[in-house]
Amino acid sequence: MAGVVTEVSSQAELHAVCGSHSGLTAVLLWAPWHPPSAHLTKVLEAMASTEKAVRFAKANADVCPGLAESLGADQVPFAAFLDPRGKRIDSLAGADPPKLLAKVKALSSRPLDSGKALDGSGEGADGDLNERLKSLVNFSPVMLFMKGSKEEPFCKFSKQMVALLGKYNVEFSSFDILKDSEVREGLKEYSNWKTYPQLYINGELVGGVDIVKEMDEDGSLASALPTAEAEAAPTEQTLEDRLKALINKAPVMLFMKGSPDAARCGFSSKIVGILQENKIDFDSFDILSDEEVR
Repeated sequence: MAGVVTEVSSQAELHAVCGSHSGLTAVLLWAPWHPPSAHLTKVLEAMASTEKAVRFAKANADVCPGLAESLGADQVPFAAFLDPRGKRIDSLAGADPPKLLAKVKALSSRPLDSGKALDGSGEGADGDLNERLKSLVNFSPVMLFMKGSKEEPFCKFSKQMVALLGKYNVEFSSFDILKDSEVREGLKEYSNWKTYPQLYINGELVGGVDIVKEMDEDGSLASALPTAEAEAAPTEQTLEDRLKALINKAPVMLFMKGSPDAARCGFSSKIVGILQENKIDFDSFDILSDEEVR
């Protein structure tokens, strides 16, 4: 019987998995276009059914490149082993199921500097859930609790919130409340705000999509966001000029996911292979690194 492997799409969601217990968390970065890594997700499910002291998670590297970068993954498959604080203690690159299992067994048998599990597992006190929620709302200076991920919102209000934040040059993290009922219900009481999405800045609740829309219209959102710069603000180079410069950067210009040495999707990898096979000189641009260009 397959065990539970939690799908994560952001650092905050992975952080929540790590903090949900006092033991080891193993997360696999994989890609659907890479058969060995796709097979490894099935191996992970089998491990999860037997290694009960370990939490297992997986993340599609194509969907969340930022998470892959934060874990130091430069290829798929890539497994990272984390302590309850979300700190990486070991890693394994490549598809090697026996070695993966050996690392899981070895690392899970070691004592970890866990501090306090964010959900207070085994204690069940409201104070422990509040500690976990406090940790989550302060995980990033700009933190969005939403349905789905910022790459794939699951409701129109979450989509609108992501679009509003997308107008500003600011990094933000997201947490999918559909994946964790404890967080979804607990945060309503913690913040005294009953609906989602919820936006937090520096650990303080800003509000839902209606309030953020008003702040965007009256200009207060720009000053509330750290180092924010509105998309509508004057810029030295328009997007059209920037795109013209990029497509004319080289005689053959490839806009792709990742780089020629580390393609992030199967189609990009195939085009790179064709160009290299025909010995065509080309330059490339990683569209995952720039949402505006993408």
